[in-house]
Parts: sequence; structure tokens; C-alpha cells
Amino acid sequence: MTPEQAEDVAIRALGWLAGNEDLCPVFLASTGAAAEDLRALARVPAFLASVLEFVTMDDAWVVAFCDTQGLPYEAPLRARHALPGAEQVHWT
Repeated sequence: MTPEQAEDVAIRALGWLAGNEDLCPVFLASTGAAAEDLRALARVPAFLASVLEFVTMDDAWVVAFCDTQGLPYEAPLRARHALPGAEQVHWT
């Protein structure tokens, strides 16, 4: 997956999150972002990576996102690996 394709998947995931009344507040709280900042942040590859990291934390979220977008279930994780920061491993 190219970085451009990965960004497309991440932007779609961000749109899905923004439309999810239950998950959007959780995502915003975990990132410290404000809802009004999402449009500008959608152009920042590191933020898009955080969107994919959030979505891939729960298999049910991956399934729901991919089903609504017509994507294969591995797309969010493959996209995350194509964006900056995926090569860093943090053992916490």
C-alpha cells in the first residue's frame, strides 16, 4: 500500500469516527484533539496514523469501519504500516 492509499484509508476512518456518536468522543479524548480541528488535522500524516491506531485497537471497530467502507479487514492495519511512525515499537 502506498502512503497516498494509506492516507485515503485513514481519512475514510476519520470520517467514520466523526460520524460515530459513541466512539468519536473517546477518540477525541484520547488524542486531545477538538472536533473543530479534525478537518485541518486530516492533512497531517502523523494524526492520520493515530486515527488508524485507534481504530485497530478493537476488532469490532475494524469490522464496523471496513464493512461500511467496503474495505478488506486488513486494510486499516496495512494502511497504518504505510504511514510515518509504524517502524517505531514502544513496549509500555
